[in-house]
Amino acid sequence: MPASYDLIIRNATVASHAGIGPADIGVKDGRTAAIGDLATADAGEVIDASGLHVLPGVIDSQVHFREPGAEHKEDLATGSQAAVLGGVTAVFEMPNTRPSTTTAEALEDKLKRAAGRMWCDHAFYVGASAENAQDLADLEQLPGCSGVKMFMGSSTGDLLVWDDPTVLEVLKHGRRRVAIHAEDEERLKQRKHLADEGGVHQHPVWRDEETALRATTRVLKLAREAGRRIHVLHVTTAEEMALLANHRDIATVEVTPQHLTLAAPDCYDRLGTYAQMNPPIREARHRAALWDAVRAGIVDVIGSDHAPHTAEEKAKPYPQSPSGMPGVQTLLPLLLDHMNAGRLSLERLIDLTSTSAQRIFGIAGKGRLAVGYDADFTVVDLRKSWQIDEKWLASRCGWSPFAGQDIVGKPIGTIIRGQRVMWEDTLIGAPSGQPVRFQEAL
Repeated sequence: MPASYDLIIRNATVASHAGIGPADIGVKDGRTAAIGDLATADAGEVIDASGLHVLPGVIDSQVHFREPGAEHKEDLATGSQAAVLGGVTAVFEMPNTRPSTTTAEALEDKLKRAAGRMWCDHAFYVGASAENAQDLADLEQLPGCSGVKMFMGSSTGDLLVWDDPTVLEVLKHGRRRVAIHAEDEERLKQRKHLADEGGVHQHPVWRDEETALRATTRVLKLAREAGRRIHVLHVTTAEEMALLANHRDIATVEVTPQHLTLAAPDCYDRLGTYAQMNPPIREARHRAALWDAVRAGIVDVIGSDHAPHTAEEKAKPYPQSPSGMPGVQTLLPLLLDHMNAGRLSLERLIDLTSTSAQRIFGIAGKGRLAVGYDADFTVVDLRKSWQIDEKWLASRCGWSPFAGQDIVGKPIGTIIRGQRVMWEDTLIGAPSGQPVRFQEAL
C-alpha cells in the first residue's frame, strides 16, 4: 500500500542535512515525515516544485513590529505579512514597545495579540532593566519568550541598561543566551553635540566605532564574570569582529543585510535619513570586514533588525529623525542576490538564516529540514531576476531603502508547519502563526 501524506513537494532541489540535491518531501501532521523518492506516495496536496529550491524555513531573530504603542508604523499583522511574503517562517520580536515587554503580563499581552493575527510563528524577547533584573531567570522561562534583550546604548524606546553594575546584575540572573545592543551610552552622551553640528552624515561620526567597540569589550568582560552566554546584535565594525573572534566560547554574532549591503557616505548621499539606523551604516572598510567575518565563520546569524518608521517621521531633519528601517521582507532577497554575486554559498546562507538560529537559541523542532522537525520551508527561485518594488512591500511604513534595486533570486513560497501561507507573492488562507518553543524552556 503506498504511503500517504498531507502534503508532498515533488521535483524540488532540497537543501537538507544530506546536502543539496533532487528529492521529494512528505509532510504529515505539520512535520516533515519523509525526504527522498516519493513517486509512489499520495497526498491531500501536491506541489510541483520543478526548477525551485526548498530551504529550511528562514528565521528572523530580530524584528520590531511596534505593537503595542506605535501601530501607526507597524503591527503584528502587517509585520508578519511582510515576513511571509519575504520567505520568513518565524520571527523573534523585540521588547522596546509601549509599554516595554518587561513583565510576564506584558509578554502574555503580546502572545494574545499575536493569536489569530500573525501569519508566521513567533516569539518575544523580554527587555532587561534595573527594575526587573532579579526576575529575568523566571521571565526567560515563560512560553513564547525568545530570551532576554539588553540595550546598553539608548535607541528607540526607553529600555536602557548602561552601567557595569546593572549589566552584571542582568547577566547573573538566568541561563539562556542574552541578546545585546552594544553601544556605550556614556560615550554617546559625551559626543551628542556632534549630531547637532551637521546632517545625517554625522550619524556614524556621533555613534562612532569606539562607541560600539567600548560596549562590546565591556559586555564580554562582564559575561565572563557572570558565566553567561551572550549574542551581540548588529555588529558593524572591523574592530569588534576581531575582538569577538577571540570569544567564541561565550559570544555569538549577528550582522544585518543593511550593513552588508550599504556603505557610507554613499547611503547617506542617496537616502538621507532613510539610511539612519543604530548602530549606523559605516564606511566600506567596515562592510568589507563584515563580509570577511561571514566567510571566516565569525558571524553566526543574520537578522533583519526590521525597525519601521513612517515616511513622515523619517523626513524630519536630523537628529530629530528616528533611527531604523524596515527589513524583514527584504532579508532573504538581498542574501540571495549576494549569493548570486558570489559573496556566500547557498549552504552558508542556510546556516545564517535557519540552522544557526536553531543552535544559538535552542529552538525546539525548527531550523532544520529533517524528518521529525516542523515542516517549515522557504521555497526560492535562485535564478529569478526582478526588482524590489514598493507595491510589493507589506510593511505599514510603505517604504524600503532597497526599493528599485535589481535582485537575482526570489522567495516563491512560504510553508509553515505544512501549510502554504504564501505562494508567488499571494497570501494564502488565514493567519495561524504559533509561538515558537525553546529547548531550555520546555
